[in-house]
Amino acid sequence: MRTLLLYIRNKVRISGCHHVQIDRTARVRRCFISIKGQNNRLIIGKGASVCGTFLEINGNDCSIVIGANCRIGHNSYLSARETGISITVGKNSSFSRNVKIMTSDGHNILQGDRRINPARSIVIGDHVWIADGGVVLKGGSVGDHSIIGMNAMVTRAIGSNKIAVGQPAVEVRDEVSWCEELTHHL
Repeated sequence: MRTLLLYIRNKVRISGCHHVQIDRTARVRRCFISIKGQNNRLIIGKGASVCGTFLEINGNDCSIVIGANCRIGHNSYLSARETGISITVGKNSSFSRNVKIMTSDGHNILQGDRRINPARSIVIGDHVWIADGGVVLKGGSVGDHSIIGMNAMVTRAIGSNKIAVGQPAVEVRDEVSWCEELTHHL
């Protein structure tokens, strides 16, 4: 029944032999899910909400793992491509709309006969907030409890409890965290 609902509520294109595990409490709606290659994994944890998102795995032995209670907003794009590459999103993270997480350029750039743009995995920690239009590119990472500002582009490691903004993103504040509840402080 869960598999049928996945196909009814989403556009799903899967070719090859893969492992798809979506917790029964997760909400996955109006997504486009594309998995090509062999032995790839898509795991969506308990209580996660993924709506209007493009999830792409294209290669072999790649994975996208979305932790428990994560929220991923409309028009976001997560792409794990090539071989042995992964995107890992820790628990309780929140992505606004139009967030892009990409492990590969999707094409080769050569210098002589050597490729100079290999794909690299991406790790996003627990309780991370990525604001509208945020981008995390291959090899980038975001530590626990950090905030990535609107339209920021992460191209390297951002530490824990940081605010990072800009293109490329740089840490502008530390020792911060965030919560969903709005409070009024004077």
